[in-house]
Amino acid sequence: MILCITHSQDFYNIDLFFEYLNSKHIPYFRLNSDKMNHFQKISINENSFELTDESGNTLHSDDVKGVWHRKAWKISVPEELDEDYEKIFLKEYGSLRFNLMTVLENIPWINPSEKERKIDGNKMFQLKIAQKNNLTIPKTIFSNDEEKIIAFFHEYCNGKAIAKLHSVVVKAMGGEGQISTTIIEEDTLINISDIAYCPMIFQPYIDKEYELRIIYVDGEFFTGKINNSENVDWRVAHESYFWSAYELPENIKKDIHAMMQEMGLYMGAIDMIKGRDGSYYFLEVNPQGEWGMLQKELNFPIAQRIADNLIKRISFHG
Repeated sequence: MILCITHSQDFYNIDLFFEYLNSKHIPYFRLNSDKMNHFQKISINENSFELTDESGNTLHSDDVKGVWHRKAWKISVPEELDEDYEKIFLKEYGSLRFNLMTVLENIPWINPSEKERKIDGNKMFQLKIAQKNNLTIPKTIFSNDEEKIIAFFHEYCNGKAIAKLHSVVVKAMGGEGQISTTIIEEDTLINISDIAYCPMIFQPYIDKEYELRIIYVDGEFFTGKINNSENVDWRVAHESYFWSAYELPENIKKDIHAMMQEMGLYMGAIDMIKGRDGSYYFLEVNPQGEWGMLQKELNFPIAQRIADNLIKRISFHG
């Protein structure tokens, strides 16, 4: 059985994945991470666990042969719970979820959770590993120091920079939804005086031809190109743009593959910019990034390849 860790509002990507497993007669279990609370019955001992989900379906860890960590969401809190107990409710259910996952740590995962946590929460580490593997990265500072940011702007940004939050608020099939990316110019530098209250990532603005969303699945590449040369990020107005299939140069594929291997990730969604200077700029990799729009619009078999990779590794592991 393949366990898929997702959330109650997930659709399309996960439906394709399950359809493919059905066609292969491989059993699966959908575990909604946001419902791992009072809606489920969970018991863990030192070697195994048993779980009955919110729909009454029961799972025993001994039956799980592989895990697709599709997308974990925050555990939902019951409305009737007193505010004073909310923190302890989330803390203890979070610990229960973490302990449950570690029972399965020795079987194949996409992606291994400890690798994913390190990469997903560390953009500066991502840039370091990308650069180490010969990918071009924008000059970057992550700071709360107004003076350092102004000095960075004047030294590297040629009058125009972008500022963005390290974390993303909402993730959806159209892309990472409420992403806070702002253009900074000389006359708007005065507006960063409150940076001490909210550290941000600053990079020079890249004059671009287009943006790329690259889905990497263990050495395979599914790349979509979007002709957004006007906006700072295609996700701000993604309904105005259309995806087209794109073939990455072999040297870029080779460098991304080396980077992903060093990161220990079997899959991820990589954002790159093709600059007007001819360079491919690596921006970030999201281990749980969205790809449904590429499968839907470009007929890329991404769900099937994720399943194939996990099935192959389960057979080797067994």
